[in-house]
Amino acid sequence: MLRKIVINTCFGGFGLSDSATELLATAKSCRADEIDHAMSCAVFDSESDLLIYRDDLDLIKIVESLGNAADGFCSQLSVIEIPSDIKWEIEEYDGNEWISERHQTWS
Repeated sequence: MLRKIVINTCFGGFGLSDSATELLATAKSCRADEIDHAMSCAVFDSESDLLIYRDDLDLIKIVESLGNAADGFCSQLSVIEIPSDIKWEIEEYDGNEWISERHQTWS
């Protein structure tokens, strides 16, 4: 079984287009400005009434259906499939993201 995850595959950073944000807001029964906040909180594990993670089924459906029209400013979104039993995290360099298996890290 595979898990789908949305990532940004270019330098710049993850972002949704206005139309993708509106569709996601409709799917989640909230306002578009709440979607932006929910995406930020999910990334930083903040507390929020609404969190939208990158493996959210509505997010995946919207990105897959809109294709490039889902891309926000300086973003190129892709849906990546990984084994569903993997503990994963999104890593990035200058906004260009990839999925890594979660490991312990010390510094």
